[in-house]
Amino acid sequence: MQVWFEIPLWKRIMLALVLGVVVGAIWGEGAQSIRWIGDVFIRLIQMVVVPLVFITIVAGIVSMGDPHKLGSLGIKTLAIYMLTTGLAISIGLILAVVIQPGAGVDLSGADPGTIQEAMPLGERLMSIVPSNPIAALAEGNILAVIFFALLFGVGILTVGKQADPLAHLMEAGSSVMLKLTHWVMEVAPFGVFALIAWVAGTQGAAALLQVVALALTVTLGCFIHVIVVHGSLMRFVLNLNPLDFFKGAKNAMLVAFSTSSSSATLPVSMSVAETNLGIKPVVASTVLPIGATINMDGSALYVGIVSVFAAQAFGVDLTFMDYLLVAASTTLVSIGTAAVPGASIFLMAAVMETIGLNPTQIALVVGFVLPFDRPLDMMRTAVNVTGDLSVATAVARWENEFDEDMFTNRFNQAGENQGRGGQKE
Repeated sequence: MQVWFEIPLWKRIMLALVLGVVVGAIWGEGAQSIRWIGDVFIRLIQMVVVPLVFITIVAGIVSMGDPHKLGSLGIKTLAIYMLTTGLAISIGLILAVVIQPGAGVDLSGADPGTIQEAMPLGERLMSIVPSNPIAALAEGNILAVIFFALLFGVGILTVGKQADPLAHLMEAGSSVMLKLTHWVMEVAPFGVFALIAWVAGTQGAAALLQVVALALTVTLGCFIHVIVVHGSLMRFVLNLNPLDFFKGAKNAMLVAFSTSSSSATLPVSMSVAETNLGIKPVVASTVLPIGATINMDGSALYVGIVSVFAAQAFGVDLTFMDYLLVAASTTLVSIGTAAVPGASIFLMAAVMETIGLNPTQIALVVGFVLPFDRPLDMMRTAVNVTGDLSVATAVARWENEFDEDMFTNRFNQAGENQGRGGQKE
């Protein structure tokens, strides 16, 4: 056991990923029998998500000392999230036009998929304001929890000395929740192994062979967005080493890849942000929960590519205005995408309708991509989480809530101790 805990956590997770693929490929459908281990891991993470988000946001606002600073932080956060989403869509559309993954594809053999109607944007925005904060906490409505936590934190600041006991309670609670997250992460290698073995055994890489061009287009788009967009943000905008960023973010990226859920990965993202990337709690506790709910770069890229793929498969000629319409509608749809596995596949309908596809054609596309959606969902979720951490790093640096020494030196000096005894992430 001592040898196990001496291995850095990210290496244990990576080993679990590789072993999971091997075992799943050999075991096949039998890998279903160990899926429960992965489900337990996801439930453990979900267990800490809501209290972690609420308590850390309140504690972060209290640590600001000035509620006016929240406005500056929020504007910068939303602006850069929208910018990176726009870049992701542009990359996806350009690749889809150049590679043409839908050219010559016959969808006649696909079984129509069930289409879940996307939540209208107005309804999504309305749900941000909870009619019952306790119910929002119980239901895990993250946007509503964020809204109430923001008001609660500002209320503590406004009351002042009289609310000091509550402020200290929230600060102590934040430390406790982060410690719980460290403990839960010690289960990660086993949960990741079970989830990957299940995916490889039941769906696996073989499913991707049915649509190689589409899968390669999505994969290439994800890599370009992560390396070029976020790497350039680090290097040319923030004047930081991109390698330091990716090293610091790797634990969250690996968990996102295995769980396919930005929301489930949130505790890990917040942990690596504060312990690896030098992002102060005041930024990590506000920017990351918002990103987990509205920043869907990978999902936006995917929906854009599949929409163009569908148009090519059905012979629909798209004009420049059609591409702009796809970009705009995808941006709005991505904001309403739930941070859970496979959610974006059911939200394609809203985008494909804008380019003239009828319900039958849309159902065929959904049925065609559904069998191999899980492997691609894993990749785009990793892109989403990487974007959350990248934006949080940028906002922290601009708001002077950033520890550059930790960002540049922590991995080199202490990274090899990550995960030992559950003390470091």
